[in-house]
Amino acid sequence: MNDPIGDMLTRLRNAGMRGKSTVMVPASKMRVRVLDVLADEGYIRGYEEAPGKNGHPALEVSLKYFEGAPVIREMKRVSKPGRRVYMGVKDIPTVRQGLGVSIVSTPKGVMSDAAARAANVGGEVLCTVF
Repeated sequence: MNDPIGDMLTRLRNAGMRGKSTVMVPASKMRVRVLDVLADEGYIRGYEEAPGKNGHPALEVSLKYFEGAPVIREMKRVSKPGRRVYMGVKDIPTVRQGLGVSIVSTPKGVMSDAAARAANVGGEVLCTVF
């Protein structure tokens, strides 16, 4: 797999469109950090570690719905393995005039765009969520 974050976002997007309550995602430290930001921002209920296929660790992500519709309406991968996108703190994009969130990998860890601006750090813009 060349793009683990993109794979996770696609699994979450597909499970939301199908109305699933949970989805299994292979575990990694970066995925856990991205899921932490999604949980802190209120886009997912949470996640927990679970045994996956062939004994590999996995994460069981609980999706969040509001009035029958998934809370996550749109997720886009910004920085891809073929084209990395780095931005300074002043250039980090706002998503839908602040209604969405950009997830940024900074030297201080993976955080939302608002947290990155507050910490005055830029970094790699992983994805945007609305």
